[in-house]
Formats: sequence, C-alpha cells, structure tokens
Amino acid sequence: CLCNWGFFEIVNHGLPYDLLDNVEKMTKEHYKKSMEQKFNDMLKSKGLENLEREVEDVDWESTFYLRHLPQSNLHDIPDMSDEYRTAMKDFAKRLENLAEDLLDLLCENLGLEKGYLKKVFHGTKGPTFGTKVSNYPSCPKPEMIKGLRAHTDAGGIILLFQDDKVSGLQLLKDGDWIDVPPLNHSIVINLGDQLEVITNGKYKSVMHRVVTQEEGNRMSIASFYNPGSDAEIAPASSLAGKESEYPSFVFDDYMKLYAGVKFQPKEP
Repeated sequence: CLCNWGFFEIVNHGLPYDLLDNVEKMTKEHYKKSMEQKFNDMLKSKGLENLEREVEDVDWESTFYLRHLPQSNLHDIPDMSDEYRTAMKDFAKRLENLAEDLLDLLCENLGLEKGYLKKVFHGTKGPTFGTKVSNYPSCPKPEMIKGLRAHTDAGGIILLFQDDKVSGLQLLKDGDWIDVPPLNHSIVINLGDQLEVITNGKYKSVMHRVVTQEEGNRMSIASFYNPGSDAEIAPASSLAGKESEYPSFVFDDYMKLYAGVKFQPKEP
C-alpha cells in the first residue's frame, strides 16, 4: 500500500519500450564519452581513488540535470547528440503526462476532487519539471561510500527509470533498508515531501539511498514533477480535519531550506 511504502513500480505505463531502450543505450554512451573522465577527475581531486576510511559527505555518482518546465535547457547541455536530445525530449513529455495522470489517480484515492493536486502544483506559473540523469560507476570499496546518501525528495512526484541489471536503490521501511530491485522497462514512482504535506501525512515521503556496487555501472534517470516556485503548499482541508500536522509555505521557500538539510535526519 502506498500509505505504508511511499514507493510503487509500474510496468503498464504506456511509454514505448523501444524508447526506453534507446534512452538507456544513449545515456550509457553519453556517460562513457562525456562524463566518465570528469568523474575520474573528481575522484582524484577529492582523494577518493583509494578509499581507506568511510566517507560521509560525498556521493559516488556522476550526474547532469535537464530542465523541462517552465523552460527547457535541453539545448544548453554540451556533448549531447541530436538523437539523444530528441529521445530525451520525447521521454520527458511522456513522463510529464504520466505524472499528471498519476496525480489525478492520487486525488481519486484520497477523495480529493479531480485536478486538485495539479491545481496546487500549478501556482501562477505552472509546475516545475526536470530530470536528473545519473550514473553510479563500479566502486572498489562499496562499504566505504554511498552512491547517494539517505534523503527524502523535496518535491512532488518522482518517476524513476533505472538500470534493469545493476541494483543499488534502497528505501527505509520500519528501520530496515529494503532493495528496490531492477525490473526491465518499469518506472519506479515515489512521493516527495510536498505530497506528504498536502495529504497531511496520509502518504509519506520515504527516506531512500543508493548503495555502490563493486561491479557494473548503474544508470538512473529520475524525473521530478514539482510545484511551481510560487505554489502555496498546505494540507488539503478535507484531509487536515481540525488540526493539521504540517505548516503552510511557498514551495520556493521550502527548497531554500531543503538545500541545507537534505542529508540530515528527517524531522516532522
């Protein structure tokens, strides 16, 4: 149940499998061609090639960010082939539509009127939507460093297309770290802090992390469908009853706060 887990995985999502295969292939090629050397340089600059002790303030990951809404930066990313850009544009548009469909399904589950969540996310300028493209290269000493430290996601609804062979994603459930196993052509969905607030805690934004692996380079493409910067976030009145567990705030203010506390223990 979503109330208990905060994560679910979908296979019948409507995205063509050949598009997903293409995106995966080109993402891995792009890492090899344009990102791998930068990652190795980062390891050297931070003295991480020979890990001798546990490192808790760095992530073993290579990433770049694509913005889609309100404005795309797809043409500003260096070294992307035209074919890769075209595929990512198509992929992002389909995920944007899927995110909006899922928000309406969540409304139905919660007893909110259809379109309620989309309206809240819209603010005055429309939602923000972007993609973090990550690679987690093989790590000689996985016990010494995380691919991505434990955190909750700040935003709204997150749609993850992950490697179908190399695992690493884990979520925290009742004090234990549980693997989210790779499943070919699936999209993993999780909910961010904004949906926990809007649902007054009925749905939880769950701590998760990426563990490094000794073998294999794990690909992760996480798309974040978030409220617009000026969207006012508060528990839905029908779910809050007389007393709300959560404050009201403007999304942009929340993001400024989150930047400083992302990897700290989660507080109410």
